[in-house]
Amino acid sequence: MSNIVSLDELAKFARRKGFIYQGSEIYGGLANTWDYGNKGVLLKENIKNLWRQYLVQSRVDMIELDSGILMNQRVWEASGHTETFADAMVDDKKTKHRFRADHLIEEQLGIDVEGMSGEEITKIMSENKLLNPKTGKEGDWTEARYMNLMFETNRDKINPSNEETRIYLRPETAQGIFVQFKNILNTERKKLPFGVGQIGKAFRNEITPGNFNFRIVEFEQMEIEYFITPPSKDKQWNKVFEEWLDLQKKFLKVGLALTDENLQQKEHSKEKLSHYSKRTVDLEYNFPFGFSELTGLAYRTDFDLSQHMKFSGESLEYMDPTTGEKFIPHVIEPTVGVDRLFLAILCQHYREEKIENDTRIVLGLPYKLAPFKVAVLPLMKKDGLGEKAQEIFANLRARGLMCDYDESGSVGKRYRRQDENGTPWCLTVDYDTLSDGTITLRHRDTMEQERVKIDELSEWLDAKKF
Repeated sequence: MSNIVSLDELAKFARRKGFIYQGSEIYGGLANTWDYGNKGVLLKENIKNLWRQYLVQSRVDMIELDSGILMNQRVWEASGHTETFADAMVDDKKTKHRFRADHLIEEQLGIDVEGMSGEEITKIMSENKLLNPKTGKEGDWTEARYMNLMFETNRDKINPSNEETRIYLRPETAQGIFVQFKNILNTERKKLPFGVGQIGKAFRNEITPGNFNFRIVEFEQMEIEYFITPPSKDKQWNKVFEEWLDLQKKFLKVGLALTDENLQQKEHSKEKLSHYSKRTVDLEYNFPFGFSELTGLAYRTDFDLSQHMKFSGESLEYMDPTTGEKFIPHVIEPTVGVDRLFLAILCQHYREEKIENDTRIVLGLPYKLAPFKVAVLPLMKKDGLGEKAQEIFANLRARGLMCDYDESGSVGKRYRRQDENGTPWCLTVDYDTLSDGTITLRHRDTMEQERVKIDELSEWLDAKKF
């Protein structure tokens, strides 16, 4: 048995099975954009539902928000994105390939260029013979220049250069929560500490390395802003920070069944902390291209609310109902990308099993993640077996169980298709079903089979969840 597979092979599998497709494929595609097929949609929804279950709905101090993608441009001025949300880019004049300069320098020279100017980066590039990763040859590099990562448009179609009507596609979901903090306080009547969770799309015009859907220009985030009283001692906020870190680990290990050996914790050094953060910890997953960030946890202090107070002129203070004291809350932010979780889950649960002279591909998803919980398979289409199978399928769907129906090909081939889909149970309707009211249930992982009465099917499936 093996689950070690290249990223290219995994991408081909996901596309072949309809989990994901290349964006705009019939037009030659659009770099680093992906569309999710039926099984991909179902898997993503299951990921999001589990995140809600573990980090939001299990807590009495959590609520949700769905803020808009488009916001007043002043939001991004206040957050610092307009001025500082940029990467230094360089082009190879020979090939026209574009790269992030910091990645080239760090990977080939081991030098951290965080905070350096374009001129300083250009000097390092010119003094060292850096290779073009795509050709393996020395590049002829342009000067480094910083490019803002936000997608920009304008509501003024007569004068599209009008700066007053400029708008951006949001590069993160967090700011929507901060901007609505006052409304949330007034309507939800929450006492500190409390948190606001949000799932939504974000957009970043990044130069991406082509690692399938790991880093893409349009992606989905699941973020929480957890508001706390300004701590007088580090150990006060650190306690809450560690609680959220433990909860993130539980979600990954228990909810998504990612294994310890594929996870590692990375503490950001003070030199690498974002301007708004006092502490940041990433949980990284061992992808085929190495360990890379899966979740983030940051102590953002009062940076965001203070900035929005300054730029908007509105008070975003919280008044302690007991003491009457007013203050700006501090924030701890757990965040994760849905698309990266999707990729990590495929990496973790894809496996190939050697069976005699054959290879069985299995997507061993936990029951709660599986796109289909049961596949209903009539042994034959004739003699009333198809009609009986469709009746069982309809009854299972009516009780809220996501099922697949497959009547094409031999039962053995259909079993294999469902193994690749990640379906835990295959339910076969045969001639005995018509005579004694029983069906065969075959388990994906063990391939063991069991006869079960149709009348007891719901209870049997409830007892077998894993």
